[in-house]
Amino acid sequence: MIRRFHWWRQAALVVSVGSAVNALASQVPVAQDFSPAPAAARQSVWDGVYTDDQARRGEAHYARSCESCHGADLSGNPVDEIPALAWDAFLLHWNDRTIKDLYDSIKRSMPQDKPGSLNARAYVDVIAYLLQVNKFPSGAREIGLNPDVLANIVIERTKK
Repeated sequence: MIRRFHWWRQAALVVSVGSAVNALASQVPVAQDFSPAPAAARQSVWDGVYTDDQARRGEAHYARSCESCHGADLSGNPVDEIPALAWDAFLLHWNDRTIKDLYDSIKRSMPQDKPGSLNARAYVDVIAYLLQVNKFPSGAREIGLNPDVLANIVIERTKK
């Protein structure tokens, strides 16, 4: 025997199921917070964003991977168009930019003979060393690897 459902039976079934779903949905609490996630707090290199230990590790990485081009005193080599990484020359290029900008640039292009060959921690440690050489104060926390945090640490010539 073949059963035939009439359209009105199907419609009644749809209405019944819809009513049951609505009844259940009204009992389930729904979060209505559509606000964006909080942004990472803006920091300055003057806020002590690296540690002395991190800068020491960075100095060792610098000696192995950067010093042959940029020099022991970070003075660079203008004849070969190798930028200085200290004082006015450094700040002329990096003032009002972020640690993430610096990180991305270094990772993309350094060491010149093997760009991107250091691990992420080594690059961040070298940045800590650069900050120390440029007389920015150290602090209690290391520079981390979170790109959102790095994007909110600004290199500033003077403390604001």
